[in-house]
Amino acid sequence: MYSVIRNYTGAPTLADDLKKRTTDIEKEIGSVPGFISYHLIKTNSGAAAITTCQNQTGCDESTKRAANWLRTNLPNLKIGTPTIITGEVAITFTGEKIKV
Repeated sequence: MYSVIRNYTGAPTLADDLKKRTTDIEKEIGSVPGFISYHLIKTNSGAAAITTCQNQTGCDESTKRAANWLRTNLPNLKIGTPTIITGEVAITFTGEKIKV
């Protein structure tokens, strides 16, 4: 299992803008082969997206799709290239299921 973190800065309203498009993002990222989960974190300077897939190929594909989706659907967005961290998941556990 692999995860990728894409940290977007310079757009403080990005998380709010993306939250409004949750269904569209779920369709785009959720259809990546081997997709497991997606989380969006609202930060002071933008947003961080965490995608987990069965393998690195899925994480790479999710990053490509995210970039294309942002270019196509938020063309006026003024952000630089996100900082990307990717790697094999070493530990994972979950607790009570909660709805955000």
